[in-house]
Amino acid sequence: MEIACLDLEGVLIPEIWIAFAEKTGIDELKKTTRDEPDYDVLMRYRLDILKRHGLGLGEIQEVIATLQPLDGAVEFVQWLRQRFQVVILSDTFYEFAQPLMRYLDYPALLCHQLEVDASGAVQNYCLRQANPKRQAIVAFKSMYYRTIAAGDSYNDTSMLIEADAGILFHAPARVIEEFPQFPAVHNYADLKQQFVLASERELTL
Repeated sequence: MEIACLDLEGVLIPEIWIAFAEKTGIDELKKTTRDEPDYDVLMRYRLDILKRHGLGLGEIQEVIATLQPLDGAVEFVQWLRQRFQVVILSDTFYEFAQPLMRYLDYPALLCHQLEVDASGAVQNYCLRQANPKRQAIVAFKSMYYRTIAAGDSYNDTSMLIEADAGILFHAPARVIEEFPQFPAVHNYADLKQQFVLASERELTL
């Protein structure tokens, strides 16, 4: 059996922090895992900005409530689920992603959690585990699943390396240049084709 492992933001839904940055006018919050490979550095940076501006989970969730999946994402996930087990491996948070899962018909989601105080201020974040995307692939392989993974950012590359097959999707040029071993595609039709090519089973588009 094969499992398709997908990143979430930038692959299926818009980048939440970028949407929040555009809503608030705080350009500093546009920095994502496409720009900063060290996730802890990035999150400490984000939490500091939230604190300085007096913004909390409520304000972020108001923006999330206005978001929908990227064009073609729902149909792509439907196509994928007819052919693979599908798991979303994300460095987002349940408090962010859960409202958007209904659009995708609630695939399995493995991500992180926030620590939020009574006032709604985000105090900290809790990783599901260290190097969570790679470790999820390791766990699936230990159960004799074959894994095909797709992602767009630096924080996806350990997952792509560990998977039996890795695909870059909507990745920036610098990530594509640094990881030339992975096919890089920019639309769902081509992503489907890469899953077909990577699968050991006979699949149809």
